[in-house]
Amino acid sequence: MASEELDRNFSELHVTRDSDCNGKSKILENQAVDGDVQITCFTEDLHDVTLHFQIIKLAKQIFVWIGCNTAKFGHLYAAAITRPNDQAAVTPILGGTSDNTGSGIARRLVLKTGLNIIVACNIPKDSPMLEATAERKLAEKLRSLGYIRPKPGGMSTLD
Repeated sequence: MASEELDRNFSELHVTRDSDCNGKSKILENQAVDGDVQITCFTEDLHDVTLHFQIIKLAKQIFVWIGCNTAKFGHLYAAAITRPNDQAAVTPILGGTSDNTGSGIARRLVLKTGLNIIVACNIPKDSPMLEATAERKLAEKLRSLGYIRPKPGGMSTLD
């Protein structure tokens, strides 16, 4: 990518506020650079924890980063649909041998979206309620962005 093209792409970034989160979230969105990439960042302030999210949507893949109180990268997981029975396969790429926080999120997201999913997550492993809350907030955002495919009966697979 040429330097001029990169400068042009960065100039297309817009900072807005997400009205769905009552002013608690900040969004940085790039609405389709080259028609195939969309970047969404937002923050959710919970009682004593701040969750940071970044979603990068590519043509056939979604990269998700979930940070808890810090910008630490965390463990990295890849998930994809397997053939012929449409089950999700998840593998750790970085870390994740004893701490599988994030692998469940990756598994469920691949089933909900039908796309390959990469999840980086630094939620503490002894916080299942925090992990569930982070996944719920992430799923709400993915639904609002239109990334979650609807169920054949009209309901999304989040229900």
